[in-house]
Amino acid sequence: MIAHGNSTGPPAKSGDTVGGLVAWSVRALTGASRSPLLDAELLIAYVTGQPRSSVLAFPERVVRTALGDEVERLVERRARGEPLAYLVRSQEFYSLPLRVTQAVLIPRPETELLVDEALQRLPRGEQRTVLDLATGSGAVALALKHERPDASVTGSDVSAAALVLARSNAARLGLDVRFVESDWFAALARESFDLIVCNPPYVASDDRAFADLAYEPRLALDGGTDGLDSLRAVIGGAREYLKPGGLLLLEHGYDQRAALVALAEQADWGLVAAHADVAGHARVLVLQ
Repeated sequence: MIAHGNSTGPPAKSGDTVGGLVAWSVRALTGASRSPLLDAELLIAYVTGQPRSSVLAFPERVVRTALGDEVERLVERRARGEPLAYLVRSQEFYSLPLRVTQAVLIPRPETELLVDEALQRLPRGEQRTVLDLATGSGAVALALKHERPDASVTGSDVSAAALVLARSNAARLGLDVRFVESDWFAALARESFDLIVCNPPYVASDDRAFADLAYEPRLALDGGTDGLDSLRAVIGGAREYLKPGGLLLLEHGYDQRAALVALAEQADWGLVAAHADVAGHARVLVLQ
């Protein structure tokens, strides 16, 4: 770390300035992160308990040595590839600040499309029932409840650790969502819903993408040999848990659309709509 804003020299032990920590952190992260300055500012804001705007506005502020040391530790972890969201224990999703840990997948911007399409099918002011399968941090379930407070929303996951986090997020946000530990539909006997949404594991087991996903829970990502195992389970089981006319909304991989449509047709589902994300990749199917 760099003492009092100086941009060269060994780590300081007598206290650093915010600007000095930013400069050191950016150098440490350059080449390891696509956004070294932003990462540096967010890590320093997290450690010091200040908003990022304060990091930008007061570079001359002195930071206690213990906090500077913690910044150094987190920057080094970020430089080794650990996701920023895990380091600051937070990720925004659909404008909601969610707590995240390595027990759950980090919510992705592309999954907001799943929420968008679900909201299109949930009229405001009506008491519809919604199930979010593989809820993880609760991101989709909580976004739906926040936008449609009259809906009755359930989130389920096979991971007890994920559900602890989802319940914590719900309590902190003041959102009344029920969370159930369940291996897909196993703990939901005799329940039925107007809408089932699901962002399941859909990465093929041998996909090279896992090299970049080493810090995230494999349980939330690995969809088997062809990436479709979880999608098969949901398509095969969802019919019994939907009310007449109910809809199933699925997020899927960019190259899985054709295979998934074929699976749905074999299981006698009707294709209502297919949507691409903002990058133009096939991403969400709506089935009935």
